Formats: sequence, structure tokens, C-alpha cells
Amino acid sequence: MVPDVPVVPDVPIVPDVPCADPLGDPFLRTRFALPARPAAFLRRQRLVDHLGQALGTPLTLVNGAAGAGKTLLAADWAAGLRSPVAWLTVEAGDRRPGVFWAYVLQTLRACGAPASDAVGAPADASGVDRRLLTALAAELNDRDRPVVLVLDEYDCMTAPEITEQLAFVLHHAGRGLRLVLVTRTEPLLPLHRYRAAGELTEIRAAELAFTPEEAVALLELHGLSLPVHAARALVDRTRGWAAGLRLSALAARESADPELYLKEFEADRSTVADFLLAEVLKGQTQETQDLLLRVSVLKRFCPGLADALTLRSDAEPLLAGLHRENAFVEHLGHSWYQLHPLFGEILRAHLRVRLPGLEPELHRRAARWLRRSGFLPEALAHSAAADDWNFAAGALIDDLAIGRLFTGPRSDDLAQLFSSMGPEARSPAADLVRAAHDLSRCDLDRGRAHLRHAEERLADDVPGPVDDVPGPAAARLSCALLEALAARLAGCPSRVEKAAEAADELRWEVPAHLLDEHPELTALLLTHLGSARLWAGRFEDARAVLTTVAGTPGGASTVLPREESMGHLALLDYLNGWPGRAERKALAALSEAERADPLRPSGSGIGSSSGIGIGSGSGIGRLVLAAVAVDRHELGRAQALLDETAQLPSATRDPVTAAGRALATARLLLVRGKTRAAVEAADPAVSTAVASPWAASHEMLVASAAHLAEGRPDRAAEVLQGVSGDQPVCAVEAAAIQLAAGRPGAAVDLLDSIRAKDRTGPAVTVGAALVRARVAEEAGDTATAHRLVAQALLGARQERLRRPFLDAGAWIRPLLATAPLHALAAGWLTPGPPRRGEQPRTEPLPPLLVAAELSGREHDVLERLARMMSTEEIAADLYLSVNTVKTHLKSVYRKLAVNRRNEAVRRARELRLIR
Repeated sequence: MVPDVPVVPDVPIVPDVPCADPLGDPFLRTRFALPARPAAFLRRQRLVDHLGQALGTPLTLVNGAAGAGKTLLAADWAAGLRSPVAWLTVEAGDRRPGVFWAYVLQTLRACGAPASDAVGAPADASGVDRRLLTALAAELNDRDRPVVLVLDEYDCMTAPEITEQLAFVLHHAGRGLRLVLVTRTEPLLPLHRYRAAGELTEIRAAELAFTPEEAVALLELHGLSLPVHAARALVDRTRGWAAGLRLSALAARESADPELYLKEFEADRSTVADFLLAEVLKGQTQETQDLLLRVSVLKRFCPGLADALTLRSDAEPLLAGLHRENAFVEHLGHSWYQLHPLFGEILRAHLRVRLPGLEPELHRRAARWLRRSGFLPEALAHSAAADDWNFAAGALIDDLAIGRLFTGPRSDDLAQLFSSMGPEARSPAADLVRAAHDLSRCDLDRGRAHLRHAEERLADDVPGPVDDVPGPAAARLSCALLEALAARLAGCPSRVEKAAEAADELRWEVPAHLLDEHPELTALLLTHLGSARLWAGRFEDARAVLTTVAGTPGGASTVLPREESMGHLALLDYLNGWPGRAERKALAALSEAERADPLRPSGSGIGSSSGIGIGSGSGIGRLVLAAVAVDRHELGRAQALLDETAQLPSATRDPVTAAGRALATARLLLVRGKTRAAVEAADPAVSTAVASPWAASHEMLVASAAHLAEGRPDRAAEVLQGVSGDQPVCAVEAAAIQLAAGRPGAAVDLLDSIRAKDRTGPAVTVGAALVRARVAEEAGDTATAHRLVAQALLGARQERLRRPFLDAGAWIRPLLATAPLHALAAGWLTPGPPRRGEQPRTEPLPPLLVAAELSGREHDVLERLARMMSTEEIAADLYLSVNTVKTHLKSVYRKLAVNRRNEAVRRARELRLIR
């Protein structure tokens, strides 16, 4: 901290004791005085308690940067000691042994622990008699109470001879001396020996740093009130540096809005800058100053990278020395360093003054070194800072990292970075990046235009990668990926197949290690291929590639293709009549996203801030869950799920997603009796090169059902002419409409045309059984009708398929009232028997569904929720963090299909999950 004027106690004058050092200069009594603590000094008891251990160890080290608060800490601690405290502020002139020991002896006299005449005094400034040191050590060793000798600013002491002498005295003084060194640098004493023997007390920079709570208390002493979260941001920026906090507080007091000042103050125009420039930078050599200024453009650096910026080869010893000297250069491990944040800000501003115009060149040099060394994300950031977009785009394409614009933990950062790329970047790689940027936002026209431009530029087959031009194989493989996505969005499966074939051939022309490092590229390609095959109605072919993607390793880089593939697989199961399987896969897709980023809401899009992505941004999983909810007559849940996907960018452009949304929305509207709105919603309103057979069939079903509901049975039957047994779910629903329209023969023919029985699920078998049951009932074959309805109830009960029975019409109600069938329907389709003490129900049961089983920890959280415990109380009771409890709560809400705490408790009790 900035020291105030010290309080100088009177030094007792001992007769016949020298009043001058060996050079004849009078002793400076200010060097023996404890530094004065300012009025706004904050006593930090945790550090005082730690420093109290110094009385039990021969040596104590308080080591920190300039302004870390180490001197005031030592002074505050020393002022409260009962033992004699000899305080000496070391200066550069003390490097001569005679002068140093003369001052040591004088400070011992000043604290009331003078050496005897037998010790004597140094007569020669350049040396000291060994007998003097021996006598001093012996006298100290004979003391009943130890003397605490504090040597402040010991970093000024660089003479090895004095260090050896000090070590000799410390060793032989035994329990009579407690030496405390307050320093910015590591002393030359053999610290490892003291540390190994348990004879060293250490307080270093990390411990000296202020905590957010201590910062709040310090600011209050300066008349400022700051909430802890704001103080935490200030501590992060200053790294808890005492001088930085105090100087900022002093400046903030003069501001009209102190809190805003502390949040946004310009470090380079503050007293903090003056302090750091004077205390740290100006004391360095010209070479070191130049190094610090140049590396200020880097978030982190190593000697090799620093040398690339200075065009010298001396960075390694300079950086090691700066770190050793606590010169605001922090060691990150493995030879990597970073500057203290405030120091870095100030140095960057100083760089622009001292070396104007050099900053872009430094970023270019850094980008090339980082690119060569395999640090692609950092290389891209520095290329962008230098406006070297051709190099940035070329590096991304050469590294086969085009897929990282769509998926992975840095997709948001990359999207933000390349959003600043202007038209001056004119390379094939730049056009590919632009195409990826547009296609990721489902801007098909612009994306295809940039893609065509890139392909034209690559037509000459560049012989190999250079700085601004990607290698031909890597660029063409990137083209294939983007072509597959563009064709998928255009609804052209044949072009997707062609792009995938081209990619297979190009894979052999790129380095294998790049493919291994970027599994997301293959995962994205296969996802586009699977989606296109699903659109074309090639369900089994789609399932094959999508299953491959769902099992792809690769961690966070492939999580979003995996999520989307699981969503597509869920849709396939739904279209084949397996709602339970569809639901499980859809929930697995959402869980995949949650595991990758627990703080990102599932289905909120790849890169929720930038809108990038086709993966979770498509919301296919939620659309499938909505459709399943309609079939189970959970209409509120279905609407909530649809609302969650309404604003996703790809929901209106990707054909499969658009068709899935149209299907779920139209079915919900039909159930609610809004036939005209259902017909309008059934049209995906996406222009595609090829029509999808299943999407077209479902659109026909909605139109036909609307005609039937509005009293036009003949028109309803005509619309169904395009529905065949190739789509079993659609065929069953069409048969039900034909029967309701008075055409039992056409209904039975449709059922008989259904093929692929091995892949049809309960939705098909239940619907078909109900159609045949009605045909039998109308033909007077009641026994067959009962048998078929019983078969349908057994198939539907496990899946909770309510809609087929609710849509069946009045004919089924008498059958369900019969004893055998009533028992099969009770509790899930119709009200079951009341529990003991419960009034009989007259209303249909609400949808009681747990989408997935609760984990043990989720059950623990739910039980405490029922006890009206707060999130913080639950966290404390279960020894979890608050964020972990919130994650469990979010999962419980999703599984119980609720949005609030009280709804979760009510639903859980209905399901008998809790009492």
C-alpha cells in the first residue's frame, strides 16, 4: 500500500554506543520504526493468526508483490507482541556487511535488547569480524525470551556474503532469535532445509490477496458500500491486490457513482497505473521493459512465444526472474505465465504510447507461433485482433475445424469472433467460414452463394496449405460438410448422399491425425445424412447412420450431433408407433445436452446467444415429447413443450424439424377442436426439393380429420387416397377415419396393406385393434369386439396411450363399462377405485406420468422440497453446492412435467413418489 508518514519512536541513547555506522554516517532512526498503519487500515485476523506461528519457527517469510500489504501486516502483528521486536527497513546501501550488521545491532538496542560490549561493533563497512557474529549468536541463544528481528524490504539485500552470515547467526542463536523477512523476492537462504524441518512459516501472494468479504470491509473503511458480488468482480480484476483495492477506493470516493467507477475504471488512467509503472516497470532493464510491453497483448505466454514477439531469445531467464521478483508476472505451470490483469491493462496502454502501431504486428506474430504450436483457438483470436482474417479462416479450414462453428464448447466464441470478419477477407477459406456462418443460422440462400464462391476459387487445386489459402483436401472436405448441410436444409436427399460420398473419398487425402482430433466433422456429416434419409422415408437407412452418431465418442466436441441424432432416432420411433421408446430417446437427447452444459437450458440452441446450430437448436427431442404428450392426452405439457421450441432458428427451416413441429402442433389443435387452425399448422411451410412421404401422409390425415369433424365424410375419404401401408401409423389413423366416414371396407383394406410388422409398435397395434373392434361391433360380433378392445387396452396401458380411446367415439363406452374391460382401463384411462378415506372421483384422471425415473439424489432433493426447505437449506442438508441442487431441481421438474416447486410436490404425491 501507499505508506503514510511513519510514527518514529525515540531510540534510547546508550552511553558509549556508536551513533554512526562504519562509514561515519549517523543512523537513520526512521529505519527502526514500525510503519504507521493508515486510518483506513483493515486488520485481517486470518493473516495475523498465521503470522503468529512465527514465534514457533526460527524463520518466517512474508513474500509478495509491491503493494501486497505485507509490510503493514507485519507491522500490525509486531505491534501486538510482548516479545521484543527489532524492526529494520533494509536499503540498498546495506549490501556492505559492516553497514548491515551495524544497523542490525542498532535496531536490537532500539528495541531494548542490546548486545553486550563483548559483541562490539563493526569498524569496517566492507566486512565484519567472524567473532562479532559468533558472540552475537551466543548472546541471543542465552536469552530467556526470543528477540523478533523483522527485516522489511529484504529484497534490497542481494549480497550472498551477508545472507550466509545471517544464516550462521540464525542457526546458532537457537530459540533466542525469530527472524522475519518481508520481501518481494525469494531470499538466498536455504529455505528448503527450513521447510523440510518444519522450521519455516510462510505467507505468500495467494494468501495476502484480499477475499471479496475483506474487500467489502476495506471499502467500508473508505466510506464506500459495495455488495459482495460487485466486490468479487473488483477482486477478480485486481487479484485481491491490496494497493490496487486501496487506490481504487480512494479514487472512487471522488466519483459521482463509486460502484460504477469500481466496475469500469480505466486502469491506465488511474493512480494504480502510476504505482505500477513506478514500482514495477521503471525499475526493470530496457530489455525486460520491452518484453513486458510486448507480451501485454497476450492472455498467457511462454518463453518461446515471448521470443517470437521480441525477436530475441532471452525470454526464459527474464520471465523466471520477473516471477521470482513478484513483478506481477504469474506462473501458470509448465513454463506458461500471465500478467496480473491490471498490470496487463496498463502495459497495453503504455505499449500504444511507446511503440505506436506495433500492436497488430505483435498479434500477427503471436497468431503464427500459436498456429505452428497447435494452439488453434488462441491463434484465431490473435489473427482477429490483427484483422488478419484470411490467416484466421485458413487456419480454421486447414485444421479441419470447420465443424467447431456448429458444435463444441467454443462454438459461441468462434461465431462471435468471425462475425467481425469484413468483405476485405477474400480467400476460399473466408468464403467457407461465411457459408458455415450463414448455414448455421439456416440462411440457405446466402450460405449456398458463399459456398459456390469458395468452390469456384478452389477449382484450380492449390498445391498445399499456406498462410492464407487452405490445403485443397481440407478445404474440399469442409465444402462437402457444408454441401451436405445445405442440401439437408433444401430437402434434397440425393445431394446429401452425393456430398457424403465425396467426403468419404476426401477423408483419405487429409492427415489421419486431423480426423482423429476433429470427430465432430464426421459426426455432423452423418447427422445430415441421417436427417436427409429420414426425410426421404428411408427409416432403416436413417436409423443405421444416426445410431452410429449417437454412439460417437469425442466428448464435448460431438455432444450436439449426438443430441440431434438421438432426437431424430426418437422421431423415427414415434413414426413407427413406439411412443415409449421415442420418449426415452428424446429425454436421453436432452440429458446429453445437460451433461455437456448444465447451465444451458436444453433445446435452447447451439450457441444460444449467437443462434448458431442445427443440433439442440432444432428442438426435435422436445417436439417428439410434445407429440407423445398429445397421444397420452397431456395437453398442457404438450403445449409447454411446443412453446419452448417456438423461437428456435432451425425450427422453421430444417425440413425434418419443421415437419415434426407441424405434426405435433396440428395434432394438439385437432384434439382441442380447432380444425381450421390444425389444417394450417399441418403444412410445414418449408420449400423442399423432394416431398417427404411421411410428412405428406400426416398432413393428409389432419386435413381428412378436419373434413370429417366438419361433416364432410366423402371429402375426408378422398383426401386419404395418398396414404398407404408403407406408413403403418398413418395407415392405422387413416383406417380409423375411413371407418368413421362409413367406409369399413376401405378401413380394413388399409389395415391389411400394412407391412413391416417387425418394426411397428403399440400405436399401430392398438389403433388397428380398435378399428377392427369397431368393425366387429358394427357387424354384431360383440365377443370379437370385446377381445380386440381388451387387446388394445393391454397394449396401450404400459404406453399410457389415451387418445386412440378418446377419439374412438361413443361406440366404445359401453364396452369399457363392462367388468373385464373396466378393470383393464381403471387407473390410467378411467378413474380407478378410491383409496381408503378418499371420495370417489367423478372426473377423468389427470395425466400422471413420470417421463423417466428419478435418481436417488433427485429423490432426496424432492423429499426436502416437500418439507418446504429452501434451495440453500437443501444444499446444506445434503452437503451439495447450491448450483448442484438447482441442477437436480431442474431435472426433477422436467421428469415430472412441471415448472414450479409446489407443482412438483403435488405431482410426486399423486404418483406416490413421496408421502
